Amino acid sequence: MSVRSALARARYYVREFSGEAAYDRYVAHARSHDPAAEVLTRRAFERARTDSREADPREGFRCC
Repeated sequence: MSVRSALARARYYVREFSGEAAYDRYVAHARSHDPAAEVLTRRAFERARTDSREADPREGFRCC
């Protein structure tokens, strides 16, 4: 395995683990289902994602 390949794999896993790739998947999904639809900005997407997680008691409760 080359160094470039190893770095690409490491980047993939870090992005998946951190949740950064979720926005890219959202944009690809939104554009494939309705190309004319407005896509949320990254900031709005992350805000909606955080609100959704905090509203669901199965995801864990954050008191602070």
